[in-house]
Amino acid sequence: MIRHIEFSNLCNFRDVGGYATNDGRTVQWQRLYRADSLGWLAGDDLTAFRALRVRTVIDLRHAFEAEKAGRVPETEGQSYHNLPIEGRRWESAVYSEEVGVARYLADRYLEMTEDRVENLRTALETIANSDNAPVVIHCAAGKDRTGVLAALVLSLAGVGEDDIVADYALTGLATERFIADWRRRHPGTPLWPGFGLAPAETMRLFLADLASRHGSVEAYVTQVLQVSPATIGDLRDHLLTESTSEG
Repeated sequence: MIRHIEFSNLCNFRDVGGYATNDGRTVQWQRLYRADSLGWLAGDDLTAFRALRVRTVIDLRHAFEAEKAGRVPETEGQSYHNLPIEGRRWESAVYSEEVGVARYLADRYLEMTEDRVENLRTALETIANSDNAPVVIHCAAGKDRTGVLAALVLSLAGVGEDDIVADYALTGLATERFIADWRRRHPGTPLWPGFGLAPAETMRLFLADLASRHGSVEAYVTQVLQVSPATIGDLRDHLLTESTSEG
C-alpha cells in the first residue's frame, strides 16, 4: 500500500495504516489519513481526494484559521468537524537554541493535552466510530496538532513508540516544500528557526512527558479526556486487522 499520497497543492497527506501493534495485529490501510490544510484542494487534487471516499474530516485548526485559509470544499459531502486542540497560542520568544527545537515543540504538545480536552475527546470518539471511516485528520501543516492526535490514536491502538516516532518524523520529508509554499503565501514574514521542522526526538520527549505525568497514554485518555474503555476497544476493533496475515 502507499503511505504518501501525492497532491499538487498539499505537502503532507498520508495514510496512517500498516503499523504493527503489540498484540500481533496491524493498523488497517485506508481507514485513517493525516494531512496538512485541505483548504488547498482544487482541480485534479479534488479528483484524487474524491477517489479516497473520505466520509469524515476532522479539522484541528482554530475557526479563524479555517475561515482565512479555507476548509475542505463543502461540496464534497463529508461530515466536517472543526475541533481546535490548541489552547494557548505559541510564544516563539520562548524558543532558544539552548532549549532546542525538539524540547520547545514537545512542551507545546503537552500544553495541547491540557487545554482543549473536550475536543480531543470528541476527535477520538469520532475516529473510533467505524461508520465515520475513512477519516482525515488535519491542521495547517499536518505536523503539530495532527501529530499529537495521530500519536494518541496509534498509541491506543498498541503501536510501539518507535513506529509512532517514525510516523511523526515522516513530516520532515515535506518540510522543504511546506516552507517554500508558506513563504510564497506570506512574503516577507519572518520564520522562527524551528518552523516546519519535525525532529523525531520531539515525539519521543512528548510521549515520555505524557507517560510521566499520567502513567501512560491510555491512562491520560481515560482519566483526563474521559474516553471510555469501550470506545478505546471500538477504536482498536475498527482500525486493526484481526492478525498480521490480514490486510
